[in-house]
Amino acid sequence: MTKPSPNAPGGSRAGGSLEQLVHVPAGTAAIEGALALPDAAAGLVLFAHGSGSSRHSPRNNYVARVLRERGLGTLLLDLLTPAEDQDVRTRFDIPLLTERLLAATRGVRAQPATQALPVGYFGASTGAAAALMAAAALDPQVQAVVSRGGRPDLAGHAQLARLQCPVLLLVGGRDEEVLALNRLAAAQMRCPHEIVVIPGATHLFEEPGTLEAVAQCAADWFVRYLTRSAT
Repeated sequence: MTKPSPNAPGGSRAGGSLEQLVHVPAGTAAIEGALALPDAAAGLVLFAHGSGSSRHSPRNNYVARVLRERGLGTLLLDLLTPAEDQDVRTRFDIPLLTERLLAATRGVRAQPATQALPVGYFGASTGAAAALMAAAALDPQVQAVVSRGGRPDLAGHAQLARLQCPVLLLVGGRDEEVLALNRLAAAQMRCPHEIVVIPGATHLFEEPGTLEAVAQCAADWFVRYLTRSAT
């Protein structure tokens, strides 16, 4: 991963915080991410976006802002290149998404600004499956995972059973099919986990107040488990 620097193109530092566009080598490709660290960050949350989404997702950017207000750094990633994202098969290639997330995690572990920070994952839709698979592979390097409207079932029984870090599954109350799949996936987990149903929310949490509820639940979860790891 390119070294975060306030003097690099696209990077800025104000009041002790850092914002930086980073590039992560991933095999023959290079993926981009938006890194933002508040002053004295207590942890770092990597965002794995869902199919057809990107680091510019307004929903995930809103959640990321709330996390930064609670003292956590964020890295919003494009796990696919623009060309790859045009292929629906690639969007659902969970092993590929997982490998990209692992590459990004290795990158932040290698940089002075982020190497000591406890790491969590925030996954949406298919990105949630990649987050869970990466967390299972990296235990104990990942301290917490939050899924928003995710498809944890796509991670597979073996990976779900391997998980050890705490997992929070956030699902809309009106997203009935995804809620059923989350309950099936949760039944296969042996790690500490919780399902929180956001009343009145559909899959994209577009209803008034529902995304705010997601952000607050996610922030509480990460502050609880990432800051505990930092002490």
